[in-house]
Amino acid sequence: MSHRSRLTAALIDVPSADYARTVEFWGAALERPAEVEAEDPNYTSFGQPTPGVELMVQAVGDPEPRIHLDIETDDIDAEVARLTALGGTEVERLEGWVIMRDPAQTVFCVVGVQDSEAFAAHATTWD
Repeated sequence: MSHRSRLTAALIDVPSADYARTVEFWGAALERPAEVEAEDPNYTSFGQPTPGVELMVQAVGDPEPRIHLDIETDDIDAEVARLTALGGTEVERLEGWVIMRDPAQTVFCVVGVQDSEAFAAHATTWD
């Protein structure tokens, strides 16, 4: 059975102590308004500075700042299996998404569809 996926977001993960300063920096650097997520104030969105790909800043407990990517899919289990077969490693399953690492140990997430319009227009179909 086939499924679809695409790159949907880039997240700048920063220690909580640096969160406000980092949000302010990226808002000014991109001249874009910062929108704090109502459901979780640890996420701030800058919309889609590149059409179809959202940019966010996320406060995390990890002391090392990093950037991680989100891949959205209409079948999380199938996408995790596909990426595992390519050399990815599943780290943790959370409510609604899966944290993974690529072969170099870079963190990324597999999430459900976030932007249905962009997903319909740009997702790749996998068999």
